[in-house]
Amino acid sequence: MFVAALLGGLGSLDAPGFYARLGRPPWAPPAWLFGPAWTVLYALMAVAAARVARTRHPGRGLALRAWWLQLVLNVGWTWCFFALQAGRLAFAEAVFLWGAAVFATATAWRVDRLAGVLLLPYVAWVGFATALTWAIVVRTPWL
Repeated sequence: MFVAALLGGLGSLDAPGFYARLGRPPWAPPAWLFGPAWTVLYALMAVAAARVARTRHPGRGLALRAWWLQLVLNVGWTWCFFALQAGRLAFAEAVFLWGAAVFATATAWRVDRLAGVLLLPYVAWVGFATALTWAIVVRTPWL
């Protein structure tokens, strides 16, 4: 988890400046909100993964693999959007990320209901981020 956060941070070193130059919709959150939001989301994700990892449920392995998949895709979106500044690629990646987050949540839910509940804010945020990515892409011709 720490490595993913570090890689995401490296991929978004100029995120505030880059975000300020984008064509954002009126409903886009301010740049300062992303740090606290991701801090909470990563904490919830870590607790959910720990809860799943501690069980002996037969679905545990699948749930953990799904969790790792969404985490890799999460880092991938950061690099596509901020480091590569490839908006359409980031949007396509976000669609896969959202699907992986839904799958990870569903599999975690079956193993440990609270773990699934803890991932619901993440699914909602990724859905919002996917819509925001597209809204930015259509408003920013150079992205």
